[in-house]
Amino acid sequence: MNIFKTAILMALMTGLMVAVGRMIGGSTGAMVMLVIAIGMNFFSYWFSDSIVLKSYNAREVSEADAPQLYGIVEKLAKNADLPMPRVYVIDSDVPNAFATGRNPSNAAVAVTTGIMKALDANEISGVLGHELAHVKHRDILIGTIAAAMAGVISMVADIVQWGAIFGTRDSEDNGGWIGTLATIIIAPLAATLIQLAVSRSREYDADKTGGEICGNPMYLANALEKIEYYASHAAPMKQAGTATAHMFIVNPLENSKKTLKNLFSTHPDTDDRIARLREQARDMRLLN
Repeated sequence: MNIFKTAILMALMTGLMVAVGRMIGGSTGAMVMLVIAIGMNFFSYWFSDSIVLKSYNAREVSEADAPQLYGIVEKLAKNADLPMPRVYVIDSDVPNAFATGRNPSNAAVAVTTGIMKALDANEISGVLGHELAHVKHRDILIGTIAAAMAGVISMVADIVQWGAIFGTRDSEDNGGWIGTLATIIIAPLAATLIQLAVSRSREYDADKTGGEICGNPMYLANALEKIEYYASHAAPMKQAGTATAHMFIVNPLENSKKTLKNLFSTHPDTDDRIARLREQARDMRLLN
């Protein structure tokens, strides 16, 4: 169901880009935005992993550099029937982690130094199981494309806004003032809501599969509980940006006490995620 919902949401995002293009430039504008959408998809497919790793100053580690971390990833990759991803460490006291890469053969997982200090080996395996689930589901590419599309729509809305302010856009063209206001206000809001909905739907599936990969959903439930505690009492992660916040296991930008829930959240409510994992753990015990 979540996979179907994600496909629908991505189709809506592409349709929204085309509609915005038509609003500001008629059929030519719609075609231009469609070409941009295809171009963004291609660019995201090939370069998103290297860009995000560089933006967080992540350093690749080998088995000799971090034997415990590398060993956990290696074991989980075998459990998930995935190729061994590259392993990175980010120098940050804030406990967090993410995965990136265009496909399982070109994937990477990154953890902060903070998460290695805050969690035990089982909890780290739960977190990394979650991240490898994203790799298995190809969620990284989906989330990156959704974020890129939302960014383009917001950029176009800004251009239209300044054009309206300085009189470079004819209010009677392509929908008049109603069309202009829709482009400036409604389109970016709709794009953001779709992007966030895509992000939340993928997190639930990654939690479930991550619990299976690590062998015990309670490992991830306990890890989320600790990470949420740190998110509630620590400052946001300094290196984090809005375009990549959806990639982390917990939003790195906001203190959880200030995070808007439901429609305006990059992640589902942590308490709800933990409750689902506990239920999954109970079901697995019954089956065994």
